[in-house]
Amino acid sequence: MSEPGSLLRSLSGKPAARNFHTFVINEIGAGIVSGRFAVGTILPSDAEMMASYGVSRTVLREALRTLEAKGMVEARPKVGTRVSQRSRWNLFDQQVLAWHFEAELDADFIAGLFDIRGSLEARAADLASRRRTAEQIRLLKYWIHQMELAEGDAETHALAELEVHRIIAEASGNPLLRSSIGLVELTLALVAVAGHDTEKSRLVRAELTANSQTLVAAIEAGEPPRAVEIMTAIIAFGLSRVLSVRRIGPARG
Repeated sequence: MSEPGSLLRSLSGKPAARNFHTFVINEIGAGIVSGRFAVGTILPSDAEMMASYGVSRTVLREALRTLEAKGMVEARPKVGTRVSQRSRWNLFDQQVLAWHFEAELDADFIAGLFDIRGSLEARAADLASRRRTAEQIRLLKYWIHQMELAEGDAETHALAELEVHRIIAEASGNPLLRSSIGLVELTLALVAVAGHDTEKSRLVRAELTANSQTLVAAIEAGEPPRAVEIMTAIIAFGLSRVLSVRRIGPARG
């Protein structure tokens, strides 16, 4: 799950196309995030994992090298591959973020996600209000309309909302802000699946659409303070929604 939107597309349960390499990376990576492979422990031997995942040694080693590059494991001669401390994980990596979606997240981690997203997207909204082009405004309005049409479908609505935020990041002109889309996608996924009340969820999506319309209007009008204010409110609304209904795990050290 490394392409923008792949996490949101998985909400419907549709199987994603995969190869053996990405399959093994996702299995081990998700296992580490969930605690199935605990921090500080040694992963099973190559032979065990090859048998478990049905892959060759070459595929397994490539997957482990990828996980090592993400800071999640460390290969040690004559010891094996150890799961790294969480402080070493690249939490801005899109795959690492996606693996957190199925995990039991603690309230501090969730609050941290939305806090960082708030800081980055407030800046994006500010810059977009100053630098947006006519074509970017056209695209923003198109995706707002798609949000309106999709208010009965959580996945489609979230994908359209992701496009709105992606275009705002593009309009900022700052490549580092554009690279934060994985963080935005995880928070949108958490909001999209929050709660089981179909009617209430529909109302939540309608409110997000209305707020996004107001945000785009502020960006089009070139009103940076107003755009920042609305973006901040949208993110705070999402956080309150997630914390009110999500199963929260204990704080992790």
